[in-house]
Amino acid sequence: MEKVAVVILNWNGCEMLRSFLPSVVAHSEADGAVVYVADNGSTDASVQLVRKEFPSVRLIQLEKNWGFADGYNEALKQVEAEYVVLLNSDVEVTAHWLQPLLAYMDTHSEVAACQPKLLSWHDKSAFEYAGAAGGFIDCYGYPFCRGRIMSVVEKDEGQYDAVVPVFWATGAALFIRLKDYWEAGGLDGRFFAHMEEIDLCWRLRARGRQLVCIPQSVVYHVGGATLKKENPRKTFLNFRNNLLMLYKNLPAEELGKVMRVRWLLDQVAAFVFLLKGQWDNACAVWRARREYCRLRPSFRPSREENEKKACTSVIPERTRYSVLIRYYLQGKKRFSGL
Repeated sequence: MEKVAVVILNWNGCEMLRSFLPSVVAHSEADGAVVYVADNGSTDASVQLVRKEFPSVRLIQLEKNWGFADGYNEALKQVEAEYVVLLNSDVEVTAHWLQPLLAYMDTHSEVAACQPKLLSWHDKSAFEYAGAAGGFIDCYGYPFCRGRIMSVVEKDEGQYDAVVPVFWATGAALFIRLKDYWEAGGLDGRFFAHMEEIDLCWRLRARGRQLVCIPQSVVYHVGGATLKKENPRKTFLNFRNNLLMLYKNLPAEELGKVMRVRWLLDQVAAFVFLLKGQWDNACAVWRARREYCRLRPSFRPSREENEKKACTSVIPERTRYSVLIRYYLQGKKRFSGL
């Protein structure tokens, strides 16, 4: 069995692989890891590129595009390692990036998963939106990070360089024990893409496992490579999957109240899209709510399983306050000010 396997899920990302795979191969193999590319049924030259230019990389060919969640589920069935890193294809890693992550995990058996500090590839002095220095979630299900509140991304000035417990670790660079991954059920393939890593982390935390950010490891993420911000498809998936995640994981005593508040907040979000002239995004919010209502009965068994296996309903990294109120009404734009 391998110690660490770095697994990159790829779909028609030939140019991303050409740009970013060299750093991953050089700096991961130097730390003793094995690098995999799991191809999600690409129709471009991705497979040929890996075979020709990266002979040390192990190629997993999936027969179709399973999406992010089931793509990794299918790929990891073919990997035997103590730890796996789910790494986006648009991530540039740094020298010895795996060492702080591995050292911490080897000495903290209570921790199921961790992430490095995620900085922007476009501006390497700033955090990256999708993970920054570790993720949290508010009482109504809105994710935020050390270094990113809503759309405001902070400069990295060393202010979040402490190792801290987090609610979720970014799916762009998720270092996780493979045993924990499977025991928690893996990523939920019904999500297809977006929110699936937060859902997985919620299950892990509710079952008593810990997650941390280890900023001594640094990577640079392009971000938004598949669906651009405020793309209606992305809006639909984010709203639908967020509601499904809440339904799956909220404690029974909170479910009704939270979902009533979310109905109102989602209507406000749709109205704001309309004010901006973004009719397609407003419609995506309403479609997401309809799809959530349609799918909710099929998620009931998952909710019951999570309730049965949870050992705590109080997770400190899930805040008791609304990040929307603190951001929009109180003007708190930085994580340190929350």
